[in-house]
Amino acid sequence: MTFKELEARLKELESLPSMKGNSSIPKALEEAGFSRRDFMKWAGAMTAFLALPASFAPMVARAAELTDRVPVIWLHMAECTGCSESLLRSDTPTIDSLIFDYISLEYHETVMAASGWQAEENLESAIEKYKGNYFLMVEGGIPFGDTENYLTIGPYAKTGRQIATEACNNAKAILAIGTCSSFGGIQAAHPNPSNAKPLHKITNKEVINVPGCPPSEKNIVGNVLQFLLFGKPALDVYNRPKWAYGLRIHDLCERRGHFDAGEFVEHFGDEGAKNGYCLYKMGCKGPYTFNNCSRERFNQHTSWPIQSGHGCIGCSEPNFWDTMQPFEKPLASHQFNSVFGSLGSDSMADKIGIGVLCLTGVAIAAHAAIATMKKGNEE
Repeated sequence: MTFKELEARLKELESLPSMKGNSSIPKALEEAGFSRRDFMKWAGAMTAFLALPASFAPMVARAAELTDRVPVIWLHMAECTGCSESLLRSDTPTIDSLIFDYISLEYHETVMAASGWQAEENLESAIEKYKGNYFLMVEGGIPFGDTENYLTIGPYAKTGRQIATEACNNAKAILAIGTCSSFGGIQAAHPNPSNAKPLHKITNKEVINVPGCPPSEKNIVGNVLQFLLFGKPALDVYNRPKWAYGLRIHDLCERRGHFDAGEFVEHFGDEGAKNGYCLYKMGCKGPYTFNNCSRERFNQHTSWPIQSGHGCIGCSEPNFWDTMQPFEKPLASHQFNSVFGSLGSDSMADKIGIGVLCLTGVAIAAHAAIATMKKGNEE
């Protein structure tokens, strides 16, 4: 897309009324103590995060300032609210969380004051008022079929499936936020007594998956900016945006050098653990997991599970609760028999087959063993 086309998109957005009346995102950031310099640094970082040239930073900044023109409806299904909490409950407001607070005021059960009949009326009113123009974000798996009444919400006793289907039918764009909504998550783990399904199973409209347990706040806000600037992002075979889920955890992991050198944690708390060695032998699923945690981290870029000393559990992959178990043993110790079908989850998520994934798992295990032996001989 050319600069001219981007200018036209942003001008069209500028013509829409602000959802907050007399207030604005720049004003809210200023009141929270963020300077213009802080905001432009954030815009530059977000530009790089979206894999855009540095020259696009002013465009990203303008798009962020205009996100208060976008009506967003956020639904909670069968989940723990962790995806919302990770974004909205930080110790101090971030630019990401402040922006999201401004674009999600139409309906979000965690932060809205309304309840009962009033909440139901707010949802119906938002769907009707912004029909065809709102972004729908859904958090949580959805009980289906004979057990869909396991999730019954509100004074009209509608099921989660009914509410989500109605909201999907009138949305401009649909994002499944978190692994539960994207792939079913823990709710869909065997034996799945509620018959929970991911969002894309209950609608014929395209759903963009933003998995993670939880996803980072930048993955959530970044998708909104991506839509505002360019429309639908490039997706992998699991409908995840490639700009966020195009690389494996393993590819950019800070412990990757130790993996290549054959330096592994053998037991939690050993010398290897104290020295920050690779956690592959402790079950790290980084080689099989596509996400940007190793680059972006959590809690304002402070840390992430591997930095804290525990291996990745593969939470952004389909049905990770079943396919990535046991979490503290390497996958190569047993056959990788999963729901991926003919599409694997290694090397390039949209090209490699499950057979190659099995071989890759064996190769990684072989590397770990050989590298360890070589290191032992050198010593």
